[in-house]
This record gives sequence, structure tokens and C-alpha cells, in this order.
Amino acid sequence: MARILIAEDERDIRELITFTLEFGGFQVIAATNGQEAVELARQHRPDLIILDVRMPRMTGYEACRILKSQEETRTIPVIFLSAKGQEAEIRQGMEAGADAYILKPFAPDELIQQVQALLNRHNPKSG
Repeated sequence: MARILIAEDERDIRELITFTLEFGGFQVIAATNGQEAVELARQHRPDLIILDVRMPRMTGYEACRILKSQEETRTIPVIFLSAKGQEAEIRQGMEAGADAYILKPFAPDELIQQVQALLNRHNPKSG
């Protein structure tokens, strides 16, 4: 079972993502901000990380840059989940090291498909 770390500061959205991913057969670790996400990623070494862009203490962009700069977390795929869909925002996310960018609101089945596709791409044996 793939382990997914999510970082989302809004409780309702965090719970929706957690429920969606658990329903899809994934194990979920939840963080409430970017700083906590970086710490949990080091501890748990998830198979994939989903980051909200706008969070307190550390933005998703900052967290992604840190994760991609560290040996133990640099190969973990990252998805940004954001209501900000402007091209500049998406480009900034990809430049920070993200593998994908999903816009809110999202369809739960679309999130599961994107996560599974990215996991399969990074570890073809897992699918």
C-alpha cells in the first residue's frame, strides 16, 4: 500500500483529501503546514507528497524546494494542490520541483487517478 503525505492547512479540505485517498487504497499521513510536511517526510519517507501552495509557517513552494534539496527526500514525487491556477503559479510550482499540479476544486476520482499515475511513473513495479 502506497503511503501519501498530504499538507493542507484547511481542516475540511485535509479531511476530504485524506478520505478520498484512503478510499482509493492509500495510507495517508497528514500535515497542517509546510514545515510539518518537511519533518514528516523525513520521518516517514512517503511514496508521494501532496502540498497545498498557501500554508502558514512555510509555503508549499518552500517545502518542495527543501524536500528536493535533501538526499533522503529528493526522489519523492510531489503534487501541488491549489486554487491558484494562473500560469505563473503553475510554473513556480514546477520550478520548485513538483511533478504535477492539480487545481481545486478537484474531482475525487481524478485525484486518485493522478496519484496512481504518478506513482506508476516513478515506480512502475508498484502499479
